[in-house]
This record gives sequence, C-alpha cells and structure tokens, in this order.
Amino acid sequence: MTAPTEAEVAVVRPRMARSKLVFRYGVTAVIIIGAVWSFTSLDISVERLRTAPGDIWKILRLTVPPDMEGDFVSRVFGKVLESVYIAWVGTMIAALISLPLAFMGAENTAPRWMQLPIRQLFNVIRSFPELILAVLLLPITGLGAWTGTLAIGLHSVGTLGKLSTEAIESIDFGPAEAAQAAGGNRLEAIRWGVLPQVLPTIVAYWLFRFEINVRASAVMGVIGAGGVGSELINQLNFRQFDKAGTVLLFTILVVLFIDTSSAAVRRRIILGGGTSESANTEVFRDLSGLTGPGLT
Repeated sequence: MTAPTEAEVAVVRPRMARSKLVFRYGVTAVIIIGAVWSFTSLDISVERLRTAPGDIWKILRLTVPPDMEGDFVSRVFGKVLESVYIAWVGTMIAALISLPLAFMGAENTAPRWMQLPIRQLFNVIRSFPELILAVLLLPITGLGAWTGTLAIGLHSVGTLGKLSTEAIESIDFGPAEAAQAAGGNRLEAIRWGVLPQVLPTIVAYWLFRFEINVRASAVMGVIGAGGVGSELINQLNFRQFDKAGTVLLFTILVVLFIDTSSAAVRRRIILGGGTSESANTEVFRDLSGLTGPGLT
C-alpha cells in the first residue's frame, strides 16, 4: 500500500477541516435551538428570572440565625440520621442484588442469551427516578422509611449493575483462564480469577452511590417516605424559616462529612487494590462523571 502523495494530502486536508467546521457549527446550532425551544416551552418570563435571585436571598436571610433549641436540634439530628440509614440500607440492598446480576450481564462471564435481558433490566430500572418508585411503593409498604429505602435500593440496582458490568468487562481475563486450565469450573474461575480484580473498583462504586443516596434520601420525606425532607417541608409550610435553617445546616454538614469520608475511603480502596495507575485514573474519571439519581 503506497503512501498518499502531497497533492492528495493537500486535497483531503481542506475537506476534513470543512467537515469539522460544519460539525462544530451544527452541534452549536442544535444546542442553541434546543435551549431556546425549551425556555419558551416552560413559559419562563424574563422578569421572573430577574427577580428570582433577590427572592431567594430574602428567604435565605430568614433562615439565619438557625433555631438551635435543644429539643428541636435533637429531633432534626434524628431525622438526618434516618436519611443516612435509608441511604446505607438502600445501598446495601442494591449492592447485594447488582453484583451477581453484573456477572450475568457481562460479555466475558455470561452467555449472550443471558446478557441482553440483564442489560435491559438495568436500563428499565434506571428509567424510573427514586421518587417515582417511592410513589409506586407507597400503596404496598405505606408511609415511612422502609418505602424510601426500597425505592433507593431498587433504583441503585440499575446504576450499580451497569457500572459493575463495565468493570468486569474491562479486566484481564488471563487469571480466570488459568484457573480453568488448572481444573476449576466456571464459577471457580470467576471467584478466583475475576472477583479479586474487580472488587476494589466495585466497592468504590458502592461508596460513591452511597453518597448520592444520602442526598436522594433527604428528598424522600417530601412524599412521606422517611428522612429529613418531611421536617424541612413542615417548617417551610409553617413559615418557620429559622427552624428550616437548622434542618438545612445539619443536612449540609452531614452530607459534607459523608462525602469527604467516602472519597478518602474510595481513594484508599482503589490505590490499595492492586490496580494499575491507568486503571485508577479511569475509575476516578468514571466516578467524577456521575450525577444524582440518575444517573438515571
């Protein structure tokens, strides 16, 4: 195969430059048109946008200083802990369900006829936000923390299952093949050749999902599914903004503490898990690209 001549390169290069330029302007036009279309469809007035920051600032000023009366602080702290409990148990439920399903959905650990249904199951689960799942569960489980826990757990199965599946598919399958060559069956090959490689990364995903679930659980109280959200809504409805400020303060402090602690543990797990530097970088890039329920 002969190399292209200078004349051919001189012809092709301007065409490539024009195609990149057309693509760039096309994407920009789609974004602008979509933004304008969405803005007009929401019927948002410019006057409302202009006055919104001032209105928000007035409400925030009413929350300062927060009400630090002893009994109320104890009640708020208990509600914040309830949100943490909901997030923790929900994450554990999702971890226990998603891990075996991830092996059933990965290309290198499961037959093809099994992969497609499992992957579609993850997609279906992720299509329902936690609040929608909680509303669907309310007639079955009733008001309370258990409804929020199940909603968060079920929704997290979709996200954790997808991330775990991708982690399994990116491993070096040599150790698993060596285990099979030594006489091990398929399950033993997965246990000794695959699981030790992916578990540090998957545990890091679990911890990151726990951080997200802590924030999601705080919203569950809005519909009576447990957590600190119910306390915040009650105080706002009665215009007790100083008490609402207390709820916000404790919620922010607990979320910041959990996020900081979880990030440190994730970093220690990944760096101490025997993975390469490039793999660590890739995991942190994946984690940094995740947002809210959703991940959804």
